[in-house]
Amino acid sequence: MKKMNVESFNLDHTKVVAPYVRLAGEKTGAKGDTIRKYDIRFKQPNKEHMEMPGLHSLEHMMAEHSRNHSDQIIDIGPMGCQTGYYLSLINHDDYEDVLRIIEHTLEDVIKADEVPACNEVQCGWAASHSLEGAKELAREMLAKKDEWHQVFAQETV
Repeated sequence: MKKMNVESFNLDHTKVVAPYVRLAGEKTGAKGDTIRKYDIRFKQPNKEHMEMPGLHSLEHMMAEHSRNHSDQIIDIGPMGCQTGYYLSLINHDDYEDVLRIIEHTLEDVIKADEVPACNEVQCGWAASHSLEGAKELAREMLAKKDEWHQVFAQETV
């Protein structure tokens, strides 16, 4: 395949095994700050996806709650394919701590009793939310947290 400018377009999506968390990119700025982008894959590409109301609510909840666990978060946003999210951090290079941040954030989602900013003033599509959908996605991801390190299927010899 032709080399693409977008890192995830160069990833063979037929070889990955969701769920996982992987470092998807790293950029260093002119003044030395480093931005790292993580691929937090909830669903198996081209086999399953998250429904929009749950995905949307989970985005709101992770964006809000993740910042309670780190002040180095730049952004968290959903993938257009509806299989995961991208998490960007500044000057943070501890993969195990990223996993801890994600775990604690998803635990916060499960305990939540509302979706933050779920109204027409603060959200561009406030009618498309599901608190229970977000909680179910969080529960599914947390149930497989021991698998988050493994991105690709193990090959048998």
